[in-house]
Amino acid sequence: MTLEESFEHCRRVAKARARNFYYSFVLLPQAQKDAMCAIYAFMRYSDDISDDEAPSVETRRRALGDWKAALERALAGDVGDDPILPAFRATVERYKIPSEYFFDMIDGVGSDLDPQRYRSFDELYQYCYRVASVVGLTIIHVFGFDDPRALELAEKCGIGFQLTNILRDIPEDAGMGRVYLPEEDLERFGLSREALLEAGEKGRPGGRFDELMAFEWARAQRYYEEAAPLLGLVRTTSQPSLWAMIAIYHGVLVRIRELGYDVYARRARLTALEKSWIVLKAGRARWLGGALPLPVAP
Repeated sequence: MTLEESFEHCRRVAKARARNFYYSFVLLPQAQKDAMCAIYAFMRYSDDISDDEAPSVETRRRALGDWKAALERALAGDVGDDPILPAFRATVERYKIPSEYFFDMIDGVGSDLDPQRYRSFDELYQYCYRVASVVGLTIIHVFGFDDPRALELAEKCGIGFQLTNILRDIPEDAGMGRVYLPEEDLERFGLSREALLEAGEKGRPGGRFDELMAFEWARAQRYYEEAAPLLGLVRTTSQPSLWAMIAIYHGVLVRIRELGYDVYARRARLTALEKSWIVLKAGRARWLGGALPLPVAP
């Protein structure tokens, strides 16, 4: 497979699967857009191995191990015949992305193969770092930055994104036997891991579930606010894309609150029209040189 064929494959994967991220990709110059598609395709495939419930856990564990070995070979120069790896390797080399991010990510999604219990937020933070913060740390290398503070802020941004995913996906995760909310938080509001697992089948939990959700929502909001200065630290040409990415993901968090935290009744999401409007707003600012408001107002 040629390098261009690999990039084209990654473009197709991103366009078909990156429901939120792809909208922001279109604001980038072509080379950066291609790089984002290659990174997304790699991470999407890693996540799919973990989430595919058809094979046994051991089969998926072996597949992740094989994928990690393929990553090691690709970084050493042997991309084999995989359609993703040629574009991925070229992207890693061009933007000098630290390879440990990708190994962390594979280990993170691999942890979902076994039932996990997160006793504290510190424990959950480590999971969020491996599956989401490393994504933020990766893409700011594509966006470009000089100030080392960007690394800390990209990590915080990834935590905000993943906490949004966790709140949005509580029913779906429970259906797979997964509860990500820290047990110390559940106990604080009179709930339990078992209550959330049972609610996955019966519907919205009772008790102080709304108070729990408001507490977790406020935590996610704080991470968005703390990460907001990242917008001013990436290259000017990349700022509209990053702004749109944050605005879309934060919009999902806002939608969770608009739904009264009832993530069981309806999935929190933005419509294609809402996401397109965000992209148009960011694009207009890029062309006209106007300033964009911080996209994290609660």
